[in-house]
Amino acid sequence: MKPLRPFFSYYGSKWYAARFYPVPRYDLLVEPFAGSAGYSLRHHERDVVLVERYPLLVALWSWLIAVEPEEILALPDVEPGQRVDELDVRPEARSLIGFWCNIATEKPRKQLGAWARKATHQLVWGRRVRERVAAQVEAIRHWTVVEASWDELPDAECTWFVDPPYDSRVGRQYVYGVVDHAALGAWCRLRSGQVIACENVGATWLPFEPLRVVKGQVKNGIQKWSAEAVWTSG
Repeated sequence: MKPLRPFFSYYGSKWYAARFYPVPRYDLLVEPFAGSAGYSLRHHERDVVLVERYPLLVALWSWLIAVEPEEILALPDVEPGQRVDELDVRPEARSLIGFWCNIATEKPRKQLGAWARKATHQLVWGRRVRERVAAQVEAIRHWTVVEASWDELPDAECTWFVDPPYDSRVGRQYVYGVVDHAALGAWCRLRSGQVIACENVGATWLPFEPLRVVKGQVKNGIQKWSAEAVWTSG
């Protein structure tokens, strides 16, 4: 089945890299650090449960799961210099638009950034993005989103896709970035079913193996790269 495209741009997204990770072995797929759900978008036909501590993202995903395509299509553009919070739309829509005002941000932006003013229409909020998001919402009606921390989740026999704030990034770009990686590693080992845990090469909280070097963010016009690593149960 053709994967869905990202609903919004978010820091640390796994949408591009997700194609290189193992496919889910279970019909139930749980992402304990959901973010923009890059892995789930590539396997959206599964019974997806997004788990997220960031209330803004929980509200945004809850709205996207329920919103009608016509409401997305009716959302306004953002003009250069205009603030997103000036738009007469519901808060979740402002969050969606704000994430499209720049690339790979940890919080919705209040107006179009310098990068967004130069970017192509496929990467910045506008008609093309509205149409793409509106065309995809029907495909995630069966998804569920839960506001919780990874260590609050009951065990289940499913595919767990664990993509936490990487050890080297803790406390910098992520809103909820402080993670006890040692405890998370022990938690991963105790999960039933299939566990796929992500990190950068060099992380030691699980015996990670190199996966692939993938495209990262573009900073100051320079393409960054990420040496991805993976640990899988069994």
